[in-house]
Amino acid sequence: MALEQSAVEKTHTNQALRAFIEISLVVVMAAASLMILRPFLPLIAWGIIIAIASYPGYGKLLRIFGGRRVLVAVIWTLLLLSILIVPVVLLAQTLVEGIHSLAGHLRDGTLTVPLPPARIETWPLIGGPLKTLWTAASTNLGEVLKRFTPQIKSSIPVLLSVSAGIGLSVLQFVLSILVSGVLLASADGAAKVSRSLVNRLFENNGPEVEDLVGSTIRSVTSGILGVAVIQSAFAGLGFLVVGLPGAGLWAMIFLFAAVLQVGPLVLIPAVAYVFTIASTTKAVTFLVWCIIVALMDNILKPLLLGRGAAVPIVVVFLGAIGGFMAMGIIGLFVGAVVLSVGYKLLLAWLEGPTAAQPGI
Repeated sequence: MALEQSAVEKTHTNQALRAFIEISLVVVMAAASLMILRPFLPLIAWGIIIAIASYPGYGKLLRIFGGRRVLVAVIWTLLLLSILIVPVVLLAQTLVEGIHSLAGHLRDGTLTVPLPPARIETWPLIGGPLKTLWTAASTNLGEVLKRFTPQIKSSIPVLLSVSAGIGLSVLQFVLSILVSGVLLASADGAAKVSRSLVNRLFENNGPEVEDLVGSTIRSVTSGILGVAVIQSAFAGLGFLVVGLPGAGLWAMIFLFAAVLQVGPLVLIPAVAYVFTIASTTKAVTFLVWCIIVALMDNILKPLLLGRGAAVPIVVVFLGAIGGFMAMGIIGLFVGAVVLSVGYKLLLAWLEGPTAAQPGI
């Protein structure tokens, strides 16, 4: 009896040891795989998001071309590149050129400042001191720069690294769209893998969870990120036409703020600056344009938000900020979408199986 009990205990011990070894190997392999893929995770995540968000449009184009997936995927990828990347490249180019020009002038001591407009003195609180500093910079810039020499020298490498980071971010967006094109070309296989994964994780609720994730991604991408990109394109166009210095930088800042749902705040200093340097007619025209841009989201969001994206603004805000801190510019978009999806899944889990219905 004792021998049988000892044999049973030995068998259980061997099974437990075997299970421990197998689980350890799986964990090690998963950790190693994540370490290898870590530089590409933002690209892959954003590529998956773009593929899911743009699949309805891709499906319509697929029907037009009679189901030729590879050809349609190529056309769709080129279309996405032209729509999303070309404006970003143009704005990034003006931004990078402006940063390099500013850094060069600071390094060579050739930077000049025009005289301040007379109306600046009427600004409350800051008008007088700002006019004094501006006048000193326009008449004797060298003396003013000497007072800020340590800060200027330390800012030049930062400016150059920012310009390099912008170029890298544009490249990341291009690669992400290429990844989405590959996923769309093999949409059937990707859908099978996705369905198997959610069925394994959520069992009977797998299809509902899959629909919930897809609808949330499409809604947040088009209704929040898409509106922010459209607003930024129109705002950037206004900045370029009015001749605002550093139009690319203004547009990039506006894009960040629009994703965080505070885009109109960026337009206020831009309008104030144009009123100080441009004619009244030009400044008023720019003001009207900025009002139109600020009100765009009230029209576009109901059209693009669609169903299934009742996500609080604070979730989008935290996701965008956290994603930006973790992954850079591309994380601004990925973080907002991922945290929104996580929020919807958490609600579905808390409310029970009936909550995970598409269109929530």
